[in-house]
Amino acid sequence: MIFTGYVFPNAEAITPFLEEPKEGPTSKFCEALARRLNCYVTAGYPEVLKPEEREMREDGPSMVGANSAVLYSPEGWSGDYRKVNMWETDKTWAKPERFSLSKLPSEVQTMSMGICMDLNPHPPSLWSLEDGPYEIADYCRNTVDKPRTKILVLLNAWLDSQEDTDRKWDTRTLNYWSARLRPLWDIEHADIPFGNKESIRTHPDFSKETIVIICNRCGSDYDTLFAGTSTVLRLREGAGAPEVVGLMGRQEEGVRVWRI
Repeated sequence: MIFTGYVFPNAEAITPFLEEPKEGPTSKFCEALARRLNCYVTAGYPEVLKPEEREMREDGPSMVGANSAVLYSPEGWSGDYRKVNMWETDKTWAKPERFSLSKLPSEVQTMSMGICMDLNPHPPSLWSLEDGPYEIADYCRNTVDKPRTKILVLLNAWLDSQEDTDRKWDTRTLNYWSARLRPLWDIEHADIPFGNKESIRTHPDFSKETIVIICNRCGSDYDTLFAGTSTVLRLREGAGAPEVVGLMGRQEEGVRVWRI
């Protein structure tokens, strides 16, 4: 939610900032930038729900919008996405959705999106490193009724871990993101014939590669401090470790270009 901020106490507070898909300031900004730079642009925004989509949560708050993202190509609108897994702040106003896949031109191949908490275990699941569940990573790997995800974009407002605050990067947060994507790089989860694990470690299958772009907010919103540490990861199934292509600082705001 690049133009509005993320922290709103209730539905009434965010209602004046809800945007129409394709018509609001975030969509218009992405459309203009994609056309000017001849590239793909995505950004998060608070989407207004149609009256027939609005519901009341079981615990009371009215769901008036969705924590959404829009994607534009140089030719125009290419797709959108609504957040699946709600954080406490979302629960005051936003309606959850389901994972989705954006079909892009062949040079970009296939792209999936997620917003922040979508990377976390989905309640009531209890997660462990060994047993998962790994919802978004498994979705990316899955090829039933869809192609494998080649690019995963995560638009985050992830909180600072408050650990090792003198370090340039929030390494605890970065390590957690990598752990939650483990099936995309860990040898134990790789789809490998028995006995060939050492071979795949030294010769990873490049057809099973996912580029993960994590754009995380830095700075603070009221009293909420965010982790920054935006990164690009190259994850190859069976490689045994994630590859960090590029990394921004904990409190670094700016533009970076990395060649992948």
